[in-house]
Amino acid sequence: MKIYLVRHGQVKNNILNQYNSIDEDLTEEGIKQVENLKKKIKNINFDIVISSPLLRATHTEYILTNYDDKIITDDRIRERRCGNLSGQPFEMINREEYWNYYSKIQYGISENIQDFFKRVFDFIDDLKTKNYKNVLITAHSGVSKAFSAYFEGIKDGKFLKRGLKNSELKIYEL
Repeated sequence: MKIYLVRHGQVKNNILNQYNSIDEDLTEEGIKQVENLKKKIKNINFDIVISSPLLRATHTEYILTNYDDKIITDDRIRERRCGNLSGQPFEMINREEYWNYYSKIQYGISENIQDFFKRVFDFIDDLKTKNYKNVLITAHSGVSKAFSAYFEGIKDGKFLKRGLKNSELKIYEL
């Protein structure tokens, strides 16, 4: 099975470099980014299309699939819940520690990184039980970090720089 993992297009909080748990839509630039990606994957037939339930991910998915209304959403690939950090600038905390799998620091009421990864790993393990050839998944930077951990290992535990950029695609084999 090939998994085509896509991070959603740009949103306002990406521009502002802020943590984000609000359900915001793509910017005009974000829509252009997704339309450019669509050209690169247009000839791939996907057996299933799965998206995070957040608007930025489902809108990305709709553009990539010509607004197909058969998109499945799964809460397990929702972005890491940042709690009371939402709307705060990235510089407010140590981002290296926030995305360090081995960190013992808890930032406010944000979701623990190990619990977050476990949620995404459960999603991937569930995919393993299916008989799909090509799967398109649209999610978030944090989810792409968890995919990296699953397929490439946790290694030193540092995930800040292991996430996808807006509308970036990574292919995994299961």
